[in-house]
Amino acid sequence: MKNQLRTLAAGALSRRNFARFSALAGAGMQAGFFNEALLAQFQRPVDPPPAGSVMIDNNENPMGPCAEAREACRKVVDDGGRYLIHLEERMVRLFASQEGLKPASVAIFAGSSPALHQAVLAFTSPTRPYVAADPSYESGSRAAQFIGSKVIRVPLAKDYSHDVRAMAAASPDAGLIYICNPNNPTGTVTRPSDIEWLVANKPRGSVIMIDEAYMHISPGAAFSSAMAAADKDVIILRTFSKIYGMAGLRAGAAFARPDLLEKLSGHSSTGFQSVTAMAAALASLESKTVVPERRKAIGEIRDDVSSFLTKNNFSFVPSVSNCIMIDVKKPGNTVVTAMRKEGVFIGRVWPIWPTHVRITVGTRDEMEKFKTAFLKVMA
Repeated sequence: MKNQLRTLAAGALSRRNFARFSALAGAGMQAGFFNEALLAQFQRPVDPPPAGSVMIDNNENPMGPCAEAREACRKVVDDGGRYLIHLEERMVRLFASQEGLKPASVAIFAGSSPALHQAVLAFTSPTRPYVAADPSYESGSRAAQFIGSKVIRVPLAKDYSHDVRAMAAASPDAGLIYICNPNNPTGTVTRPSDIEWLVANKPRGSVIMIDEAYMHISPGAAFSSAMAAADKDVIILRTFSKIYGMAGLRAGAAFARPDLLEKLSGHSSTGFQSVTAMAAALASLESKTVVPERRKAIGEIRDDVSSFLTKNNFSFVPSVSNCIMIDVKKPGNTVVTAMRKEGVFIGRVWPIWPTHVRITVGTRDEMEKFKTAFLKVMA
């Protein structure tokens, strides 16, 4: 971590920001860098929630790892004292084969958040802004703010897609433009043609980051791997946290030109991944059934919840992901607090939409409990 801080200090960071980083690192903290779980830490208690609580706040997958992944974890534990580097190499080759990429265009991470944070460090600065939609996943914005980079938030278009033309025009000096597709928290997609337009018309020298954490869940999944294969100025993120149910195991990847991945690697304190995560991720990728089965299961429950909201005249954003944004027509945090008293933990509130709350698609039983509690709270 100290070497990483020195690298940062030698670049765009001021001495004051470097001192801030050093103090936090010395205390064993990385407070400026967040993932989904840390962003919600002030809503979810540190202690385990009461028995029977419904946890639909963090976009987790209640199904957990698939059977093949669980078995792979159990088998590899006996060799947990070894640096099983070959597992990561197998991951690289398998991803490259499945996505039509060169192995040099694949890098493995502990989830997708490290790659996002390292891209912020590599490509943004006080003079090279970070551009993102609003509302969208905040982790990159918070990391950029923490190191002193300018953050530009561009409201979503009327159809809840990314307003790519406004994002391209946001700054002629943009360093990193972030597209979460499907978007978190709205669960809405941006058309491939719009993303292609942005890549072709982006500011000179900028990099487009396409976060596809939720793309497997979308019934019309349209991945962007071909852009990385074509050596465009893009970095594509994938994670095993969502449809594969491995949020706690931490596995992910980035696809990009080798020179872009090399810039990310210069801002990492470690390159070795958990052997249990790698074994589970390999088994998940090799499964022919886990993605279509889970896409169908999540979609059916999401559609049922959407029908419930429509029937009861609640306004919400139509989603193709595993989350739904509901307009509760009052300060969202009051509903979050009231729902918690009913034993149902729902997601956080985004400042640009203060009357919206996000819910995650849980199990059928969990969503029935949500319906009962929500009707009570909203009454």
